[in-house]
Amino acid sequence: MAKIEPTVASTADASMPTTVTSAPTYGTPYVVGSAAPATEAAPVTEPRQLDQLSRIEEKAARIEEKFARYEAVLTRAEASLERSAHKVDAAAGTMDFAAIRGEMAALRDRVDATPRAGTLFMTAIVTAVLTVALTVLVLRFGVPGLFGSLLVR
Repeated sequence: MAKIEPTVASTADASMPTTVTSAPTYGTPYVVGSAAPATEAAPVTEPRQLDQLSRIEEKAARIEEKFARYEAVLTRAEASLERSAHKVDAAAGTMDFAAIRGEMAALRDRVDATPRAGTLFMTAIVTAVLTVALTVLVLRFGVPGLFGSLLVR
């Protein structure tokens, strides 16, 4: 269908209408303002161009495959990370921090209640002195009913 458009300040005859046709097929050069193609170009069926086009398509296919593999790996990693996060969240939710804090306080009290070095040394000295005194008494007076005095008077 031809379309008639008015011209604006044209040097051509204004009585002749200007017609515009649709653009020719892909790959054919077209001069704007003319009704016919500028030159007839060779179709895109040359073997060299087809080989180059097929190589480009193969590379694009390989890139798409790599992208799909990386996308699958990242999807699996994301799912694994989400599972781990849910497990940590569940573990943290089940922990009773107040009970742990209470157990730590009880353990600290038990540690504080244990005797220190001074108390241990004093207990050792008192035990040694009492052991010596009782041994001397048993040797001197004996144990009634078992044996008599072992020391001679």
